[in-house]
Amino acid sequence: MTKSYLSNRVAGLKPSGIRKFFDIAATMENVISLGIGEPDFDSPPSVIQAGIRALQEGHTHYTSNAGLIELREKLTAHLNMLYGVQYDPKSEALITVGGSEALYLAATALINSGDEVIIPTPCFVSYQAQVELADGVPVEIPCRLEDNFDVDPAAIEAAITPRTRAILLGFPNNPTGAVATREKLEEIGRIAEKHDLIVISDEIYDRLVYGDHQHVCFPTLPGMKERTLLLGGFSKDYAMTGWRIGYALGPAALIGGLVRVHQYTVMSSPTIAQIAAVEALADVDEAVQMMVEEYDRRRKFVVAEFNRMGLTTFEPKGAFYAFPKVSVTGLSDEEFAERLLHEERVAIVPGSAFGAGGAGFCRVSYAASYEKLERALTRIERFVNRV
Repeated sequence: MTKSYLSNRVAGLKPSGIRKFFDIAATMENVISLGIGEPDFDSPPSVIQAGIRALQEGHTHYTSNAGLIELREKLTAHLNMLYGVQYDPKSEALITVGGSEALYLAATALINSGDEVIIPTPCFVSYQAQVELADGVPVEIPCRLEDNFDVDPAAIEAAITPRTRAILLGFPNNPTGAVATREKLEEIGRIAEKHDLIVISDEIYDRLVYGDHQHVCFPTLPGMKERTLLLGGFSKDYAMTGWRIGYALGPAALIGGLVRVHQYTVMSSPTIAQIAAVEALADVDEAVQMMVEEYDRRRKFVVAEFNRMGLTTFEPKGAFYAFPKVSVTGLSDEEFAERLLHEERVAIVPGSAFGAGGAGFCRVSYAASYEKLERALTRIERFVNRV
């Protein structure tokens, strides 16, 4: 077929920089993969059993478009307990097919053709793509290692134009592990209010924060609840990636718009997974803390090893990624990742896949066993010494 029948938006969409390397790695033997952003833990046993019971009891039918009211009630109560933010489970909460669908719905419901969305980078690879699929324009604001990859409110305000519609934030950050400070987020809030902008806050890694650092839930900031869409999910905190359960919370008028898109695309989230998510909120906090402690142990090891071998690495405060500076080797991040894969059979992701702010770095996931990390870092050091 010579003629393309794809829309211009889809034809111009760049392939995911993450999937590119894993398609190559899938054809090779003896590869240690430190690239996929997925917990290496299984879902907690009580969650698995809840899913099995749901099947056995015949809970295999649609739920309401917005999701099981029991799940929405427990979710809103849970967030109120953690952060002191209150949402009406009937009108201000939507259960989605993973956090990715929540992001898609937010972009589709909020963005008009040509609208600009300001995105601090490096960021999750889907942010720019989702804005483009909604016929919007992503405006990237690079964050710097020298600033601990914290967001610069002044740079955000300088990027605002009459076409700016929203600011899209992702903290704790994928790929850097940065956790935004309350002071910076409050300043962004003041900017959003001053320019009448919506803030889309992706907080999928909210429970995965280390040491004395604390996650700040954006809608808890002064005046922000009424202009914030809070996105999250169960994939990262609860090791439930394959269940595909996420959520969006916000003002009823905004959530109502997301529900309209949701009902015409996926109808409702998987019923069995929703029932399992109810169990996750009720009974797995101990499992979450165990995972956080183990990620923290790995985090310290990986960061120390990268810095020891000369790859300057910011100490991540959240999520489960390290972001070493590989440009010191004289290679670009793409060259570094590609050669490392072919020469040492270790799969990581070039930082440029995460936007302009990621060039010269690579993302390394420590959501892998300690033994696997030890073997991978031995191979990486051998490669660094050789180049």
